[in-house]
Amino acid sequence: MTHNWKQSTEWRAIKAFLKFFFITLLASAMFVPFIWMICTAFKPANEVEMLNFIPHAAKTENFSLVLRLIPDSLSGKFLNIHLFKWIFNSIFVASWVTVLQVTTSSLAAFAFSRIKWKFRNQIFMMYLATMMIPGMILTIPKFQIMVSMNLVNTYTGLILPAAFSAFGTFMLRQFMLGIPLSYDEAAEIDGASWLQIYLDIILPLTKPGLITLAIFTFLGNYRNLMWPLITIKDEALKTVPVGLLSLQGSYQSQTELLMAATMICIIPLIIMFIIMQKKLVRGINLGGGVKE
Repeated sequence: MTHNWKQSTEWRAIKAFLKFFFITLLASAMFVPFIWMICTAFKPANEVEMLNFIPHAAKTENFSLVLRLIPDSLSGKFLNIHLFKWIFNSIFVASWVTVLQVTTSSLAAFAFSRIKWKFRNQIFMMYLATMMIPGMILTIPKFQIMVSMNLVNTYTGLILPAAFSAFGTFMLRQFMLGIPLSYDEAAEIDGASWLQIYLDIILPLTKPGLITLAIFTFLGNYRNLMWPLITIKDEALKTVPVGLLSLQGSYQSQTELLMAATMICIIPLIIMFIIMQKKLVRGINLGGGVKE
């Protein structure tokens, strides 16, 4: 009996080690490009093409150049890079999209989960089916609508098409279905309207789901490239992905500058993830039915 127990304990230890090893290996493989980006951002131009990860002569001049703190030593001019404007545009657009998408998704989820009306489930399935349509197929119709509304090359044209989300509606509906209907019934007895139930009861109880959706929406729109690339022509409206793409086109032989600019542009995402990490994990766990 003791021998079998020892074998069982050893086997569990081996499985735990193998699991930890493969997770570490996978994490390392995903982290290598990030490390390469950081190291390249500190490399001088003559070391970029070398195979060494760690620069022999690390320097911070690349960051000063992309931040327009110093002029280029070759041309004597400041680089045509506007990082702070790009970051502001991305944060502004992503913030508005997040607010609108969380609002519209929560309202739709409330209607699909708490209010009984004819053909509710059938319409929800049709709404959900739109998730199966590739986004590229909808790009041309959306662009034509923006042209007809004179919203091309505007902040509104960047924000409005992303203000609605079938995924967000589905996600919040799953959260709301887990809330007992007795809360609604008790509120109705007290004379509360559907709007009061939505604002005072459902939204506070769905807070983890709202935060999770907000994080996903912000991150997705901050790094969105395709739609801003199609609709934006004005330099002052460029977002981070479009700006970095133009930077790659203008300074494609200066990889160190591109990596330095990329490092600066992802700082807001890293800060947001660090601050919201616990709430994000909690929201995903509750949405997946994991009890704390």
